[in-house]
Amino acid sequence: MTATLVIHRAGPLVTIQDAGRFGYLAHGISASGPMDAGAFKRAGLLAGSGETAGIEFSMLGLDLTVAEGEAVMGWDGGTFEVSINGRTQSWPGSALLAAGDRLSISAGTGGNYGYLRFGGEIDVPVVMGSRATSMRARIGGLEGRALRAGDRLAVIGDGEASGPVAARPRVEGPIRFVWGLHAEVFSAELREKFVTSAFRISSMMDRMGVRLRDEKAVFIEARILSLVSDPVVVGDIQILGDGTPIVLGRDHQPTGGYPRIGTIISADLDRFFQLRPNAELVFAPVGTDHAQALLRSGIA
Repeated sequence: MTATLVIHRAGPLVTIQDAGRFGYLAHGISASGPMDAGAFKRAGLLAGSGETAGIEFSMLGLDLTVAEGEAVMGWDGGTFEVSINGRTQSWPGSALLAAGDRLSISAGTGGNYGYLRFGGEIDVPVVMGSRATSMRARIGGLEGRALRAGDRLAVIGDGEASGPVAARPRVEGPIRFVWGLHAEVFSAELREKFVTSAFRISSMMDRMGVRLRDEKAVFIEARILSLVSDPVVVGDIQILGDGTPIVLGRDHQPTGGYPRIGTIISADLDRFFQLRPNAELVFAPVGTDHAQALLRSGIA
């Protein structure tokens, strides 16, 4: 089964992603990959695919048509509106699209990122072991950039649309984290205030990071301009020189010179990255053993 897809509309940050490009942080290249790894996987199961690449889209969604052939498609992620040839489809869901069919995805009621996966593989080059787009490094995906109207993609391989796929269990409540390398740079009083105060997601967010609004002025007195740069990881909660907290995303820089008070645990990363601007959140510390147990159990 082979299909040619034509992109007619692509909101910002619409990129080709796979599971990620690991092992190159020492060379200045972060792993990239899906912001919501669980939703990416579920969309793949809906399309009957395995470790293949897919399209990650942001709140404004995308429109595409099948110009030639046919392709199984599966979609999941935040809550979006999806239609085929003008007919509303369930979210999440899957379908077989043939030549002439048009898929339209637009903003829904929640979430920042959604995923469109295919029964086959998107025919773009493998770069350093991955098809994931890193716009920072300008590699992977389609010419290392976001997709735009007029782009054509070939999908090669077979797949079979599946029935409903069980979502990974998620809890509500605080975003859990482990204390970071530089936690003790901050006073015990400030650390206590950090875990008892609410923050708010700002509109300044992309795949590199999410800035938080510190409305309770937790870090108003924290004016630590810089430290010796060292490696950073996705989920690090970095405090900038002006006291602004920022959570590092999948396309984070390789090193950072600002203190990291903590790191969001893997089990809560998907949930955090789907929080829309103006959403309120609080942080809760957990131990590394607990965080690892949650990761192994698959219970978030």
